[in-house]
Amino acid sequence: MGSLDITKMWRDPGAPADSFYQVRPECTDVPKSKFRIKNGKTLSARKWRAAFSSEGVLDIGKTLGRIHRGGIHPSIRGEVWEFLLGCYDPKSTYAEREDIKKQRRTQYAILKEECCTMFPVIGSGRYITAPVITEDGDPILDPLVLQEAKAAKAAKDAKEETPAGQENVTGASDENEMVKEHDKRVIEWKLSLHQIGLDVARTDRSLVFYEKQENLSKLWDILSVYAWFDKDVNYCQGMSDLCSPMIILLDDEADAFWCFERLMRRLRGNFRYTANSVGVESQLNNLASVTQVIDPKLHQHLDKLGGGDYLFAVRMLMVLFRREFSFCDSLYLWEMMWALEYDPDMFLTYEEPELVAGKSEESKAKAKSRHVGKYERENMKNAGKASEGPLPISVFLVASVLKDKSTKLLTEARGLDDVVKILNDVNGNLDAKKACTGAMKLHRKYLKKAANTNR
Repeated sequence: MGSLDITKMWRDPGAPADSFYQVRPECTDVPKSKFRIKNGKTLSARKWRAAFSSEGVLDIGKTLGRIHRGGIHPSIRGEVWEFLLGCYDPKSTYAEREDIKKQRRTQYAILKEECCTMFPVIGSGRYITAPVITEDGDPILDPLVLQEAKAAKAAKDAKEETPAGQENVTGASDENEMVKEHDKRVIEWKLSLHQIGLDVARTDRSLVFYEKQENLSKLWDILSVYAWFDKDVNYCQGMSDLCSPMIILLDDEADAFWCFERLMRRLRGNFRYTANSVGVESQLNNLASVTQVIDPKLHQHLDKLGGGDYLFAVRMLMVLFRREFSFCDSLYLWEMMWALEYDPDMFLTYEEPELVAGKSEESKAKAKSRHVGKYERENMKNAGKASEGPLPISVFLVASVLKDKSTKLLTEARGLDDVVKILNDVNGNLDAKKACTGAMKLHRKYLKKAANTNR
């Protein structure tokens, strides 16, 4: 009997994590998470604390190994992500990180106040979904926007304890304060505010978390401030899907903003549009090249159907599979990806790029280090063998989905609508760990074939 219990213990499927991200009871079609919290595999709070020295230096190699085996416990996910995304250097101390955190929170407060000065609904606990300005800079006096702006102004005055009965210094009404804007950057920013609001209202609405107005407005505030902060990208649809997990995992709004900003460092190229190209186009071209090498028959079939541009895969690449996985599983997928791609020089690359530029001679030694993610290690070992630079693991994740559906796509797809339908069938049915394992296999296969081709 005892031996049977031991066997059962080792085969314990783990505890479900859905309770950490509660779904509204009326949302019955939300897929259940496949992620399980497993003792001895999932990075627990205890193992996470034990990975730090007394001064606060993190053993990132041990941490990456644990994440590879079983992901991160939801209770510590936010603080671990800050390291995976390069917010902090694993070699930093507790004191150094506290100083960085204070500086960033101050910087965010300054950015937010700047935005609030231009549009006072920001920071008010509210958000807007109607346009506030025309492309020529003329204000749009929408009743709902005026109502929100008036309420925001009243709340701000109350916060600043404006004496009762004190008149407006300018003597102007709220409507007259909305004057024509001439600054092109301000116009572009204000044009994005209502689109951000519309997207916020649609983002992760199955979660109980977003039943609270304060959480919706926090998401709107962060995205609005980011749109002002990143003048080249501003805001694009899809960014709300990437930002939403940050405010759920990190209580402090400034910390969530900087975590999102680090994620956008990886992905902002996907959202950059010019007159001649769409940002994600380069990744779609990479996906086409990868598929052509690892599954030439499928690539030829897709090309014949008019899908050689791989536009059907845009959503997967833009929002990192947020729609193909349950909320919980998408977070598990992300941390697996980031652990596989992890580069210990990431923090320095973001903060002091000139220092990293002079360390190229160390790359060979670093490729053998356990402090580097497995995927990044493969890229370092094969540096210069492939014709293009290292590709993000997300490209190989999409390629692995296509490979898994190859037979069905070849036999059943008679047009692009069929391709989209077959790929939509994977929604909620993918396994994050298997997807990453499949992507790693394809990556090795691709590097090997690419190296042989270039000889």
